[in-house]
Amino acid sequence: MKNGVFSEYKIFAGNSNPELAEEIAAIMGKPLGKSTVSKFSDGEISVSLWESVRGEDVYIIQPTCNPTNYYLMEPLIMVDAMKRASASRINAVIPYYGYARQDRKAKSRDPITAKLTADLLSVAGVDRVITMDLHAAQIQGYFDIPVDHLMGMPILAKYFKELIKNGTIDKEIVVVSPDLGSVSRVRSLSGILECPVAIVDKRRPKPNVSEIMNIIGDIEGNLTTEGYSEPLTEKFLKENPFLVLDTQFFSAEFKHKLLASIDN
Repeated sequence: MKNGVFSEYKIFAGNSNPELAEEIAAIMGKPLGKSTVSKFSDGEISVSLWESVRGEDVYIIQPTCNPTNYYLMEPLIMVDAMKRASASRINAVIPYYGYARQDRKAKSRDPITAKLTADLLSVAGVDRVITMDLHAAQIQGYFDIPVDHLMGMPILAKYFKELIKNGTIDKEIVVVSPDLGSVSRVRSLSGILECPVAIVDKRRPKPNVSEIMNIIGDIEGNLTTEGYSEPLTEKFLKENPFLVLDTQFFSAEFKHKLLASIDN
């Protein structure tokens, strides 16, 4: 993009991950745009732009991570400020797309908050969204504006192939899907690494609670896991070398021992 059509552009950041924004800006050879995102005494968000964005192609870098509601409102207000300041095109760079897991009606009278979030961004004035590793690829269809959905899998695959090649990982490994919705991504990684796949069959009786019903896969020593929950999975993975694509099931003591984790 340095030498592309949009040679004149500016990069701005909210408060969710300023270090990431600074690193991206440094790679692109651009300083971060001058802005202030602060709070009023009643908790409302205040945005001030300290340089002109008239006619500019602007990028706002803001993962909508915890606290999701606050870090979602920040870019919405920044977008409004830039639109009113006559920015030419506004691009929202959202490495972590909050509310992505609420992408369907799991039961009667459930909201589809991933769609609502897409509507908020579009109505605010975003012209393009750049995100990565969405919880479900079909979330792109919730937008009526262009979406660039980037994937981290090739980088992870390259990293682990190197570990296997140099002998750091010297045992047979299995790529584990934390749920049925992640099977396609896990299958892609396992194809590159040429290793087996296992699938965690779980259900969610209520928010933030997961019950593991089965672990599906041809794994030596795994006789049956039906009816067990989190402790079995942690014990099982301690005894078997895995690449794990979700750490929500594991204790803090065990998480750092995993070969890889992508919370989703």
